[in-house]
Amino acid sequence: MENKLIVSSSPHLKSDISTAGVMRDVIIALIPTLVAAVILFGFRALVVTATCVLFCIVFEYLFNRITKREQTVGDFSAIVTGILLAFNLPVTLPLWMCVIGSFVSIVIAKQLFGGLGQNFANPALVGRIVLMISFATQMSTWAVPFYYRQPEIVTSATPLAVIPQVMNGELPAQNLPGLPDLLLGTTGGCLGETCAVTLILGGIYLVARKVISPAAPLAFIGTVFVFTALMGAYPLHQILSGGLLLGAIFMATDYTTTPVTFWGKIIFGIGCGLITCLIRLFGSFAEGVSFSIILMNILTPYIDQWTRSKPFGGVKTA
Repeated sequence: MENKLIVSSSPHLKSDISTAGVMRDVIIALIPTLVAAVILFGFRALVVTATCVLFCIVFEYLFNRITKREQTVGDFSAIVTGILLAFNLPVTLPLWMCVIGSFVSIVIAKQLFGGLGQNFANPALVGRIVLMISFATQMSTWAVPFYYRQPEIVTSATPLAVIPQVMNGELPAQNLPGLPDLLLGTTGGCLGETCAVTLILGGIYLVARKVISPAAPLAFIGTVFVFTALMGAYPLHQILSGGLLLGAIFMATDYTTTPVTFWGKIIFGIGCGLITCLIRLFGSFAEGVSFSIILMNILTPYIDQWTRSKPFGGVKTA
């Protein structure tokens, strides 16, 4: 009786890892970047982040309550979405626009598709793109770090906007920020994308905790480096500027919207890198990370189908 053969459906391998546990690790990995944002952009960075997080939680709670679904606020996914949305916004954005972005991210991009695990695209990126298209001026007003110490807000162009001007000879190369500035985040940009050091530390933490695989981020970053190097477009500046590290580490590794196979992750990362470079170098937008990830999210089911492993002993159908 002790050696009974138990027959059951999959999954056959179980783990103590839970959705809430994974989300907690992601939140921990994002905290250094949040601290850097507060240091660089002032207390309002915390206000913007808190607003996005609060309303993401509220909208998820209300949607589940209205539709009589099981409450999912406790899995912390709404908190992660709120932080990532805030990190993709300028620190000067009016708070009511943050509320709109939170509504789009949670209700439209996530819950209307069935909730966590059913959404086809990263919710925070959908919210960011809707805000960028709807409120172009406010979404492209970049505050200079430490502006809060000035009597009024000081704005400037982001490094990504300067690179094309330098390549075209409109500005001297001295106008490009130095690599130390890009690493520490003392340049204009969204509140969570400027400090490369903290983003890299967060990525290392997630890889060490085995929350994410480094395959997609490395393929993403490597593709951008090679492509921009061939084009003479300052590859290190391209990697350390804009939302590349934020997108590669925290959004191109989303469990639901990215491939599950190793080669699928590689293809996904390369595709994101190529689309990002094409938009940055030849498009009308200075940044292309959000669009690249969303477009590759749409292709994820096909990439998984193309790269899935053949079952052991199975025969490939014609």
